[in-house]
Amino acid sequence: MNNESTAGSAPGMLQKLLPVAAILALAAGLWLGLNHFQTSMQQAPKTIDSGTLLPTPRPLEPFALIGGDGKPFTLDNLKQGWHFLAIGYTHCPDVCPTTLATFDAIAKQSGTLETQPRFLFVSVDPERDTPEKLRQYVGYFNEDFLAATGPHPALQGLTTQLGMLYGKAEGQQTAMGYLVDHSATILLVDPLGRLAAIFSAPHDPAAMAEDFITITK
Repeated sequence: MNNESTAGSAPGMLQKLLPVAAILALAAGLWLGLNHFQTSMQQAPKTIDSGTLLPTPRPLEPFALIGGDGKPFTLDNLKQGWHFLAIGYTHCPDVCPTTLATFDAIAKQSGTLETQPRFLFVSVDPERDTPEKLRQYVGYFNEDFLAATGPHPALQGLTTQLGMLYGKAEGQQTAMGYLVDHSATILLVDPLGRLAAIFSAPHDPAAMAEDFITITK
C-alpha cells in the first residue's frame, strides 16, 4: 500500500517541480545575458569623431629638448598631464598660426573640465627659434602654452617616434627667409608619456574638445 502511494505521487511532484525549474532557468539565462551585455559594453573600444584613437597607446622613448623657459624639457614633462602636441616654427606663414589658434580654441572649450589638457608646440627650426623667441611666439596665442626645441638630432629622435616629418624646403624663400616643410598633424599624449590619439588636418577644435572628453572619461 505504501509502495503504491509513493509511486503514484512521483509524477505529481515532478509536475510541481517543472515550473519552478523553468523559472530558475529563465532567471539564470537573463542574468547571464545581462552580465554578458555589461561586460561587452565595458570592453567595447572607445571611438572618436575627429581623429584616430590608438587601440593601445604607444609609449614614447626618452628625449631631451629645451623648453621656452630655457630649462630642459623631457619625457618627464609630458608625464605631468595630457598634452596636445604639434611641430612647426615661428616663421611659418600659415599652418602654425592656424594650429596654435586651434590649440587656443580647444583650451577655451575645455576650460571647465576637471581634466585640463596642456598644449605643446615644438619648433623644428632651431637655427632661428631660440627658447625665448618660442616663448614669446606661443604666448601671443595663449600664455599657458608650452614650447620646446633643440638640436636636430634631438628633434629627429622625437619626431621620428611620433611619426612626424620635417625638413627645409629647397628653393623656397619668403620675405622672412627659408621655409620648413613639416607635418600638420596634432597628437595627443597621455599622462604616462604615451601617444594616445592622432588628429589629421583640417582640425575642428569643437570636435577635438569633445573627443578629449571621450578619451579622458
